[in-house]
Amino acid sequence: MDMAMQSASDLSRPAHPMPEGASITPAGQQPNEEPSLAVRNNGGVAPSTAPAPAGRRDAVLVLGFGGPEGPADVMPFLENVTRGRGIPRERLEAVAEHYHHFGGVSPINEQNEALIAALEAELETAGIDLPVYWGNRNWAPYVEDAWRQMADDGIEHAYVLATSAYASFSGCRQYHEDVARARVALESDPGAPAGPTAEKLPHYFDAPGFVQANADALAVALGQLPAELRDGARLVATAHSIPNAMADVAGPQGHAYEAELQRAAQLVVDAAAPGRSFDLVWQSRSGPPSVPWLEPDVNDHLRALAENGEQAVVVFPVGFISDHLEVIWDLDNEAKETAEELGLAFARAATAGTHAAFVRSLRELLAERRAGGEPRLGTNCPAFCCFVQRPARPAA
Repeated sequence: MDMAMQSASDLSRPAHPMPEGASITPAGQQPNEEPSLAVRNNGGVAPSTAPAPAGRRDAVLVLGFGGPEGPADVMPFLENVTRGRGIPRERLEAVAEHYHHFGGVSPINEQNEALIAALEAELETAGIDLPVYWGNRNWAPYVEDAWRQMADDGIEHAYVLATSAYASFSGCRQYHEDVARARVALESDPGAPAGPTAEKLPHYFDAPGFVQANADALAVALGQLPAELRDGARLVATAHSIPNAMADVAGPQGHAYEAELQRAAQLVVDAAAPGRSFDLVWQSRSGPPSVPWLEPDVNDHLRALAENGEQAVVVFPVGFISDHLEVIWDLDNEAKETAEELGLAFARAATAGTHAAFVRSLRELLAERRAGGEPRLGTNCPAFCCFVQRPARPAA
């Protein structure tokens, strides 16, 4: 999610955050209700350990959040993000100013386009003839339109690549719901062709290429500090905060979101700076102060480091896959300003983006599933994995 997404979710005071790749519960379904059959079946097909049938027309669907492409898009986009929540227009207008500060354009769409182009090139180089489609939740190209296009093109099975590497309701479960919503939209049209079956690719937080991309970026960031500060600089991994209630039900492995982030950050540090310790902290919190979220916030943590006598810090946003607004605002502006006020030398590592090793790992994940690899978490999810229970609404 980018910076203005954070503000939009804060406006609506949702029980679930909306990080990059987050979604909204399908219309008509309350968060404590049983998901649709399409959701329970991971988008319409149980993951298989058998190789993809010869001759089946497969495709890749890159599934993202979406973002405005210009000033005229900002308000309609924010209305999409907060639809059904009854947010006063004046509150939306206040959030819109964050986007207008950046010309009304979020970089998230351009970054997804770059990732798609890199993946297409990687597939072509590997001799894999698969088309790549793109669908978003909140702005064009919408996932429903991408699903219809795949159906029109005769695609029989889609491998869904979500732009989030980790577990959690917002980071994984709601992608399944996006697919379910697109399938329902197509099936409700009696004149539409049959749509593809689908499966989401598994979590890739520990994929070798994702780790390498982040490790390379961390090494570069360390090199940006004055030489005399590099060895003692504190390494700080960041990720999107989520409510404690969500973290408590993050999947069959317990606190999967935190555990996956700890694992990813450890792998990155082991590769870039062996033997050094690191801290995992949080950013981009939204929602009312009365609701507990994962802490500490990165800015609070920087203050604590300065009080303890630290002189330099390198922040690496391992919880995100690209440098969208949330990264460049929360870290390059707010966290950097906090560090400057405290007298801390500061460097921020890049995200995986289109790093060649990361793109190669995505191709390898796809090949693993097409070859009938054993389904893993993110693809083979239990019915209520990462599903956050909330009190039912009072009867009318």
